[in-house]
Amino acid sequence: MTTQQLILQTEINRRRLVEIVYQAKAGHIGGDLSCLNVMTALYFHIMRGLDPACPKNPDRDRFVLSKGHCVEALYVTLEAKGFLPSETLDTLGQFGSILSGHPTIEVPGIEVNSGALGHGLSIGIGMALAAKMNRKNYRTYVLMGDGEQGEGSIYEAAMAAHKYRLDNLVAIIDRNHLQISGSTEDVMPIEDISERWTAFGWDVRVMNGDQMDDIVETFAAIDYQNEKPHLLISETTKGYGVSFMEGIAKWHHGVLNEEQCKAAVAEITARITKLLSTGVSIADTPSSTH
Repeated sequence: MTTQQLILQTEINRRRLVEIVYQAKAGHIGGDLSCLNVMTALYFHIMRGLDPACPKNPDRDRFVLSKGHCVEALYVTLEAKGFLPSETLDTLGQFGSILSGHPTIEVPGIEVNSGALGHGLSIGIGMALAAKMNRKNYRTYVLMGDGEQGEGSIYEAAMAAHKYRLDNLVAIIDRNHLQISGSTEDVMPIEDISERWTAFGWDVRVMNGDQMDDIVETFAAIDYQNEKPHLLISETTKGYGVSFMEGIAKWHHGVLNEEQCKAAVAEITARITKLLSTGVSIADTPSSTH
């Protein structure tokens, strides 16, 4: 996809996300919205070997959502990619649904149960190390939260990734600066993230996770043969793409009322309409019908 197509796909996913969180009356929409750009770029531009008809393709790139409470963003991405039928996504929040509040392997396209914060990077390291041992070319991507950086297990994992020279591993921190109880720097300061991870022996880059062109360029610049694991610090905005949510901590797990849902959908739809008017289009995208 071109950058403009990725932007359009993200907006389509964003609208769907707002709708399903409102319908389910539950979710972590603030963090969903801050990581949605990166997740769309991963699934529609960066990750290789993804095939809904063969979800366990042995050569596929792997994705681990370590900040598993933001699973709604993953659900809408999997729907748009063709892994998850729309009628299944519509069951979110309903009794008997396979869709939980964190990723589970019952859902097609999800690699591992996750969401116990601090565990995802260790799991991703196991996947990346297995690829090295089995002489496979797949890559592993792990998306973490910035509040999650207070978990000590992350730094044990960071040392292991450096020891095993896992240049086929990319960890991403969704740096939206807010967690459930407020600013990350008030709860547990984590700066300077870049210096910290560089000291652990990682190849560290900072990108603007709110801007698709910078996301694409940053991923393209990764050297997957430099014998270092990679960390992307994705500077983002909590609630990005819905003006009344942006940068507000209460939307970490806020639930929209009907008026707020309509306002958010209208705001996103206006951007979609503008993109379509410039000639940008996406073919065969299931979520584009919503």
